[in-house]
Amino acid sequence: MTEHAVIIVGGGPTGMMLAAELRLAGVDAVLLERRADAVIESARSGGLHARTLEVLDQRGIGDRIVAAGRPAQVTTFAAPLDISDFPTRRPHALALWQNQFEALLAAWVDELGTPVRRSCEVTGFTQDADGVDVTLARGETLRARYLVGCDGGRSAIRKAAGIALEGSDASASSIVAEVRLREPAGSRFNTDAKGTYAIGPLDETHHRVVVRDEELTTTEPTLDELRAGMVALWGTDYGLIDARWLSRFTDAARQASAYRAGRVLLAGDAAHVHSPVGGQGLNVGLQDAVNLGWKLALVAGGQAPDSLLDSYDDERRPVIAGMLRDTMAITALMRGDARNQSLRECVADLMQLAPARRYMAGRLSQLTVHYDLGAGHPLLGRRMPDVDLVTADGPATAYAFLHRAQPLLLNLDMPGTLDAAGPWGDRVPVVDAAHDGAWELPVLGEVDAPSAVLVRPDGHVAWVGDGDPAHPGLTVALETWFGPACG
Repeated sequence: MTEHAVIIVGGGPTGMMLAAELRLAGVDAVLLERRADAVIESARSGGLHARTLEVLDQRGIGDRIVAAGRPAQVTTFAAPLDISDFPTRRPHALALWQNQFEALLAAWVDELGTPVRRSCEVTGFTQDADGVDVTLARGETLRARYLVGCDGGRSAIRKAAGIALEGSDASASSIVAEVRLREPAGSRFNTDAKGTYAIGPLDETHHRVVVRDEELTTTEPTLDELRAGMVALWGTDYGLIDARWLSRFTDAARQASAYRAGRVLLAGDAAHVHSPVGGQGLNVGLQDAVNLGWKLALVAGGQAPDSLLDSYDDERRPVIAGMLRDTMAITALMRGDARNQSLRECVADLMQLAPARRYMAGRLSQLTVHYDLGAGHPLLGRRMPDVDLVTADGPATAYAFLHRAQPLLLNLDMPGTLDAAGPWGDRVPVVDAAHDGAWELPVLGEVDAPSAVLVRPDGHVAWVGDGDPAHPGLTVALETWFGPACG
């Protein structure tokens, strides 16, 4: 029987990101994917939010991703929300189709030498106190210490683990398709009491069509259903020929009752399902992977206790709950009856106020995600700004030290920091540097400059030094997040 430290099921963006994180950490992980190759003919989702771009910068691939897309201000909440004044190197979203992004991500995963097995369908698994046995359709069995389901909203791993989806049931549904038409259609966007419907050119050969259903439907859509919906809403099907992608989505908003069941974990759409409005799904899935990856690497490598994995559920669940609430609100605001129209206009007026605009834009861009790590400096639990630094080796940015998915103890003005971190020196690099300028966080604004910061591999701050040479709390933070000291 083939054995691995971690088996990842599902080779979409979340699964690939998690596989890369584990590979960077030197963990023996394998990615299993049903598809024969990484090619997706359909465009699917349309872009990446600002925090996702920062996460990619943390791994050193932000420039190549941004070069393939188009920076754009696309965040909306009843009105467009411009984030060009936010304190981040990339104060925008990125218009980039999912198939293009996945191709770039797959190339990076291949560069890292991550083992990927394609045409592999998982039919079941069993777990015991020491690991998980995973059965493939071809009759082969693999064993791992941990199994992670990144296999989408209908996750077979989630169902086999007995983990329920909890939240709001669907009240409406829509068909989305990428189609060929015989007749020119132009671009149209309409709303009514039952939802939104739209059509527009996608590329030289295909149009994107979204048709809302008359009644809630959860079955797989057919081309005939799409054609009937187009005729009912627009009076024509524009000479519909065929569809290269045809799917149905609802406005259900649910997340897994637990992100972990023993040695089985969930990430991405396997852990939460919702309407695609707002474009949150792919983005929060990548951030699930980056939150989980380094923790799983430390546990699988025997450097940290298994209990570290509980913080994955503790941290991501509140973030996803907020995202589901925001997505439900956007869905409601997009409906077109008179009352919703009045509500949308009122909210749009509120979004013209700078504090309201910044607050919602911070949430929807994920730049204000805050993990509850206790009271203290405003940086604690928030994303580390990508500040400019001067080191003994020359100028650098903070994110440059996160490219290998390692933590960072950044000493800015705190003698003895290196000595305090000594017992963790094998896993927590210490960098002496200087920074000239204010420290600023999205929405919160300027904060007191720290004398030192401990940054987790996911880019969130785990400890902030205040100049006290006793380094209060540093040892606790190091042990909490990176396991017992060595030596």
